[in-house]
Order: sequence, then C-alpha cells, then structure tokens
Amino acid sequence: QVQLVESGGGSVQAGGSLRLSCAASGRIFSFNAMGWYRQAPGKERELVAVMYRLGPTKYADSVEDRFTISRDDAKSTVDLHMNSLKPEDTAVYICYVDVNTGWGLSSDHWGQGTQVTVSS
Repeated sequence: QVQLVESGGGSVQAGGSLRLSCAASGRIFSFNAMGWYRQAPGKERELVAVMYRLGPTKYADSVEDRFTISRDDAKSTVDLHMNSLKPEDTAVYICYVDVNTGWGLSSDHWGQGTQVTVSS
C-alpha cells in the first residue's frame, strides 16, 4: 500500500506564490513518475507538472514559465513551487505517483488533493 500526504495550498492574491508538497510512503521500490495534477470546478483533471524516471519533465503550457517541480528521493517527496499565480490557477491540486512495488509490478496512486484559491 502507498500513502500520499499533501501539504501546502491555501488562498493567495494574484501574483503571489505558494508551495505544495507531497510525501509518499509505503511499499515503494522506486518511482516511475512523481508530480501534480489539478482539477477546477466543472473541468477535467489536467496535468500540471510531472517528473518521469525515463523521460523529460512535463509541464502544462499554462504553467511552464511560472511553476517549478522538484523532488527529494531520499525523503520520497515532490514539491510544486508556484509563482505569479493567476485566478485561473484556482483548483484542487492532486499529487500523483507511479511506483514500482516489487516483483515487476507498478501502480498509480493519487493524493486526496489540496485546494489552491487565487483571488484577483
């Protein structure tokens, strides 16, 4: 079993910054991917930023020059640093990991989500 604990988020005015953090624990041999998605009311879940073990980091076009994703393998954490926030960034941000759990098996896991609200 894999557990994800998210922290950070909250409310900020446009132009402000926030940092989200996600800590993974449980039966994890290695990570295939770690990152963040978001879902705004009435919209589909979308990728925000994901780091892949095999492949380049992927950012949504709308955040690429404002958000930075980082990871700490020793702590099994992934952070999302969000700068120059806009009202359209308002959403529930959800941590995502794809982990190898042993015996050639891998699985996707999602966090509970943390609310980010940006006011104009």
